[in-house]
Amino acid sequence: QVQLVESGGGLVQAGGSLRLSCAVSGRIFSNYGMGWFRQAPGKEREFVAAISASGGSTYSADSVKGRVTISRDNAKNTVYLQMNSLKPEDTAVYYCAASRGRIPGTVRSAYDDWGQGTQVTVSS
Repeated sequence: QVQLVESGGGLVQAGGSLRLSCAVSGRIFSNYGMGWFRQAPGKEREFVAAISASGGSTYSADSVKGRVTISRDNAKNTVYLQMNSLKPEDTAVYYCAASRGRIPGTVRSAYDDWGQGTQVTVSS
């Protein structure tokens, strides 16, 4: 069974940085794209960033461009989300997700498996 486990969330002050990790098991990690989504209380889950199976292509939402970098280490079966210059509006639960194809989508329906999420709180 596919498992995705996020880690690295926590409390950080505005302007600070945080790196989230997502460890994947149960599938051949290098065969599929990965994505990060986030969801604030009472809000819809929204796309943050995605990366292709090889790591050669990345995508990010306009709201985080220039501040967020997605990467993956296929040897470690892990995908990362580096977040810099964090803002209070970045506060949310961040979810890691795996797509079926090698090229990930930017919508929630493109992903098959999801982690439990990790909380990121940015204080002002």
